[in-house]
Amino acid sequence: MDQQDLIKEIGHIRSMMEKSSKFISISGLSGVLIGMYALIGAFLAYIKVFGFRSTFDYRDHYVTDDGVVGYLVVVAVAVLLASLITGVVMAKRKASKIKQSVWNVTSRAMLKAVSVPLMAGGLFALLLIWKGYYELIASTLLIFYGLALSAGSVFTFKEVRWLGVLEVCLGLAALLFPGYGLWFWVCGFGLLHIIYGFIVYKKYE
Repeated sequence: MDQQDLIKEIGHIRSMMEKSSKFISISGLSGVLIGMYALIGAFLAYIKVFGFRSTFDYRDHYVTDDGVVGYLVVVAVAVLLASLITGVVMAKRKASKIKQSVWNVTSRAMLKAVSVPLMAGGLFALLLIWKGYYELIASTLLIFYGLALSAGSVFTFKEVRWLGVLEVCLGLAALLFPGYGLWFWVCGFGLLHIIYGFIVYKKYE
């Protein structure tokens, strides 16, 4: 076996080890699409709350107005469902291309790692809605989402960890500016996801 064959063999072994220890079926393009869904959801929320009909005030409605909270919850759930479906479908498609099962030991471990902060963040956000602390919801979701990404990054691309760190930083910044939660939502769930998706796509796909 010459040196070139040895290098190829080492590369093959390394690839096999990476597939067995890392969940690499995450699609970069799904990150881009999820970011776009978040931007659409933020736009719908902006239209509902701030609108274009105001004459003397800077918004048409307040979050505490009748029906506004329910509308925003429906938009958020729709964005979440669309994101989950897109992520799963594109992960399965990528897994089939690289001949890796989308549901394996690594993906199950990653799911367990992210489930605790995601569930805790979701329940905490529901408690904030129940208590009427609407200005804290955007920061809460960003922080817990970032913690979930950081926890799950051990089992997938290292870029996921940096995405998680940035999400946490945005969430903490949103606490300092509670009236601008929607814009932090746009940056965290929208723009950062799109940038992350492009990086993963260009680097790994």
